[in-house]
Amino acid sequence: MLKTIPVNTNNRTEMLDITAEIERVVQESNQKEGLCVIFVPHTTAAITINENADPDVLTDILQELETVIPFEDNYRHLEGNSAAHIKSSLIGSSISVIIEDGKLKLGTWQGIVFCEFDGPRTRDVWIKII
Repeated sequence: MLKTIPVNTNNRTEMLDITAEIERVVQESNQKEGLCVIFVPHTTAAITINENADPDVLTDILQELETVIPFEDNYRHLEGNSAAHIKSSLIGSSISVIIEDGKLKLGTWQGIVFCEFDGPRTRDVWIKII
């Protein structure tokens, strides 16, 4: 089963908790055991797992990424979004999560986070249940 879910972003950079949407796809699949692979088919967006209890964690991550990889830094790429490409490569385009008893097997404070680095846009997230 392969499912695509849209993600709408509103800012140039933003991190959105999409755990509930991924859990819904897992439930719809009726898969009790296996793997859920989440892939972002974009070169200026990413996916990660991190804390979803305190939204300040995601704000801090974005702040530090901007400090280390600023949007303006004499990049050569003509589109002007090299920083977004670099951030996307560092965070990564896919994750895998274990499915057990029909549910995502995440830690207590973990959530699945979509990372936008070149928004606002409408993006796709692909979910493959294995």
